[in-house]
Amino acid sequence: MNPKCDVWPVAVCSWSLRTDLAGVIRALHQLEIDHVNLALRPVFAEGGDAYLEGVRRQKWTISATTIGFPQEDYTSLESIRATGGILPDDCWPKNQQTVARAAEITAELGVRFLTMHVGFIESEDAAQARRVRDRLVSLADMAAQRGIMLLMETGQETAASLRELLEELNHPALGVNFDPANMILYDKGNPVEAVRTLGPWIKHVHIKDAVRTKQPGTWGTEVPWGDGEVGPEGFLKTLKEVGFAGVLAIEREAGNNRLGDIKLAAERLAKASHLFKSGGSL
Repeated sequence: MNPKCDVWPVAVCSWSLRTDLAGVIRALHQLEIDHVNLALRPVFAEGGDAYLEGVRRQKWTISATTIGFPQEDYTSLESIRATGGILPDDCWPKNQQTVARAAEITAELGVRFLTMHVGFIESEDAAQARRVRDRLVSLADMAAQRGIMLLMETGQETAASLRELLEELNHPALGVNFDPANMILYDKGNPVEAVRTLGPWIKHVHIKDAVRTKQPGTWGTEVPWGDGEVGPEGFLKTLKEVGFAGVLAIEREAGNNRLGDIKLAAERLAKASHLFKSGGSL
């Protein structure tokens, strides 16, 4: 297959494959992709040490590591608003320890970026907003001490709100993992315009697509890359315009043909890369 993208390296989000480490290894070999956005959640489950040892034996380039939190409930927008990221007060001490360990592992693996959903930062509660900012600074300080960057994944807030936060904190170890589909799934704006807003902070990108909900307050629908409302041509051109120099990590979190959809996305990215070089339209 060998779906090479000459503009940016292409990775696969390991959790998208819904399999164990051996399955991830087989899939990446089949796809002929050697970059991976690595899930760290298995490290905190039974067999975590064996998982890490298996990862270390691979000749992968790990574009980023990613951590989630056990209390997160993605059943609805309402449930994830209440449980997402570092917002729940009762979960904060344990979640802080989790991020500290994840930062340690990321540094040990020689990876530059640790990504996560921080949670819904847009709040009318000034005290809650300050707590979230203080927590985020403490996590960014941990990352800086390890020589890595903490990347906030987009989607649960508008690009303008995220930029305002990043400018306010002005922390050198804080950046953005840009997911265009999340902007649509959470109904938080146009992903292409969001790239322009957040360009200086975008260090890593998820390749994922979606269509917007027709019922406000509910999820949009994820679809294969190129079949939704992101608009790959405009999105990739805008990434190039803002000087993005990172990795495109294919993520698929819906559907029953994960490997096939990832393969399709890789092929479409390879085609886009060729047209970039030839000067044609994507």
